[in-house]
Amino acid sequence: MYYSGIDLHKDMSFITTISPSGQILKQSKLPNTQIAIQNYFSVFNDRHRAVVESTSNWYWLVDLLNSCNIDVVLAHAKYLKAISYAKVKTDKVDSHTLAQLLRMNLIPPAHQISPQNRGMRDMMRTRLSLVRKKTSCLNSIHRLMEKFNILVPDNRKL
Repeated sequence: MYYSGIDLHKDMSFITTISPSGQILKQSKLPNTQIAIQNYFSVFNDRHRAVVESTSNWYWLVDLLNSCNIDVVLAHAKYLKAISYAKVKTDKVDSHTLAQLLRMNLIPPAHQISPQNRGMRDMMRTRLSLVRKKTSCLNSIHRLMEKFNILVPDNRKL
């Protein structure tokens, strides 16, 4: 089995693939395109596992790798202390560390929400964020009014 660590960014990814013994087989910096990712993984014939951190743009990559029969582990970024506390932080080092942690089964997994539930979850998270911002703005206006002794209406609406 091969193990790949993917350091995913907005426009590009750095991927390191290692053997079962931990030897680096391939490292590449690739644009985030379907063709580039598929070409990278097409040279490996054996079973393959990959890991990517649960950042904001993991959906497309996990779906693509799953369609290529690559088992993907979504790493919980908050609990992945080996990378967040590393002294040397480069894409190359991070992807290699991810691959090694995957090989040793030390990746703290994050929940992979199903494709059919992603839209609803993202919409609810966005709504919650907007409601919090609206409340913060209204509270700021009310505090400003109180500073100048302007009466805030009982219903707290402006």
